[in-house]
Amino acid sequence: MAHPYDSDEENDDAFVYPGFEVEEETESHLESEEEEEDGDDDDEEYIPVANSPRVLGNGFLNAGRVSVEEERSKRRRVNPEGEEMRSLIADENAECSQGREWNRTQIDGLFCPICMDAWTSEGDHHICCLPCGHIFGLSCISKWLKQNRNSAKCPQCNRNCTLKDVRKLFAPRFAVVDEESQKTIRSLEMKCASLEKKSADWCRKESEWQKREAELQLKVNQLTERTTYLEHLVGDMESSSTVPFSAGNINSKLCQGGSSSIFVLERELQVDGARLFDIDAFGQILLLARRLPKIDGSHVLTKMNLLPPHESEDILLPSSMKIIKDLHISPFNGSHALCASLGKKLSVLSMESNSVILSYDLPSPAWSCCWDLQSSYYMYAGLQNSLLLAFDMRQTRGPVESSPGLTNNPIHTLYSVQNNFSSGVRTLLSASSIGICQWNFGGAEERPSLVPQTANQGVCISLAHCPSSDDIVATFRPKVEMTNEMSVSQLSPTPCSIIGQRVLGSHLHLKRVGDKYQELGIACATVSNIRLPRSVIIDRENEKPLFAVGDEETLGLILQELPTFTFTQNLKSHKHHICDIKCTSTLSQGLLGCLSEDRLQLFSSKI
Repeated sequence: MAHPYDSDEENDDAFVYPGFEVEEETESHLESEEEEEDGDDDDEEYIPVANSPRVLGNGFLNAGRVSVEEERSKRRRVNPEGEEMRSLIADENAECSQGREWNRTQIDGLFCPICMDAWTSEGDHHICCLPCGHIFGLSCISKWLKQNRNSAKCPQCNRNCTLKDVRKLFAPRFAVVDEESQKTIRSLEMKCASLEKKSADWCRKESEWQKREAELQLKVNQLTERTTYLEHLVGDMESSSTVPFSAGNINSKLCQGGSSSIFVLERELQVDGARLFDIDAFGQILLLARRLPKIDGSHVLTKMNLLPPHESEDILLPSSMKIIKDLHISPFNGSHALCASLGKKLSVLSMESNSVILSYDLPSPAWSCCWDLQSSYYMYAGLQNSLLLAFDMRQTRGPVESSPGLTNNPIHTLYSVQNNFSSGVRTLLSASSIGICQWNFGGAEERPSLVPQTANQGVCISLAHCPSSDDIVATFRPKVEMTNEMSVSQLSPTPCSIIGQRVLGSHLHLKRVGDKYQELGIACATVSNIRLPRSVIIDRENEKPLFAVGDEETLGLILQELPTFTFTQNLKSHKHHICDIKCTSTLSQGLLGCLSEDRLQLFSSKI
């Protein structure tokens, strides 16, 4: 079937342009228009743009561009009636720079291709089309077809047509959107979406940066406060003559102000499930061993900073370690901590990385541990079966030395002693239920020897030792004499019959001189019948030392002057029994710590 546009014959049927409403025009109307136009033949000859030397035969601009001034002159010559539209276009062109040229693709679909004026929705220049689909102004295409009546063709595609084929189009707006424009629109929409997403991302990042900036500003303020504090400490140190710190005089000059120096409460911290702690005098770090408050709570080490802003961090321990029985920070540089646990482990913790770097398997649960005061590599563990093991950090396979105890009772306390009399001999003091024993590693005799003064005092439940003065205080409770009739009840007491019980015990003050021990004083004391208390000796330069121990009646910390055990000070009470006591000295003050299950008290004394 032939296309209706391909026929050269006149088509009387009305042509409907897709998407537009077409006005039906009768043949008589077109003939009347033709007669009216005949009288204008003598007027100025109508020159369509298609015949212009700058326009191709199909109606497209030559080389794709025409200058603005040329287009204006053509509009004046071709269509003098479009003064209003020309003024509007002139206003638009006034905004352009001089000499600017239009691209054909920018004006195609907006203007009549014959006169280059914008078509209208009514009047002489009404938008209309030919059967081939090309669009023109009514006056322009009418003049073109009448002028070429014998061979009337479309100015753009040269298809045969007549005046009867002209159809008016009715639409509120008319514009051509080609495929390239659609691609451009889609591309711009994608760019807009991408920019919106980037804008949202930048807003989110800006919020994060503002939050981070606030955190950094807070950190700067904290570090500034810490720097100020350290500067004051350095100033105090420079203004006073201070003896160089060493592991041997860790407690020396703690309270050198004499009897007038007292401890005052500096800080009280709430803790949960606390058992043991130690203080690093170098880095001002507090390390606590505690159990998380849960039914199956894990064991952790809580690391706290004593300097502002007092940060804290929990270090989760392996479940195989179980309960920590003893804890000590290295007295040399504070870079390591030593833990003895009932899980048959002796572990070394790095204070920098907060992780276990060494772990030794033990033949029996460990009850106590300590560092060697003469070598930073050596450490010791006292076991539940009374075996004492020596370790060297440079050898990770196991202990380098071991020595059995005098009985099978646990070694609950262990201290390293500075030995200036025998070169190469490392001396330790231990406490078990039978009393105090001295151990010598590296010498001829490795079996322990019992300190004679402690043999018949009762059950030894605590030992305090001051390395700088070699003062020793051992705490005893009476032995339970069992007959055959009461042996069964004594071996399996009920919990309600022993909780909270107190008995009358004693404190024994000794001083080590070489390998000999002198008894200086003894005093009665109320002690626990079920717990192993902790105690410390506070050395005061040129003054008598102080003995600090928990009071079973008041649940507070009491200070007694040695060797008379005269009460000097009774410090603030706790809600629970005291679990651990430690003392140390910083650059400007002495620190005394007292720990119970729910709180830690830090007392200070100027030195």
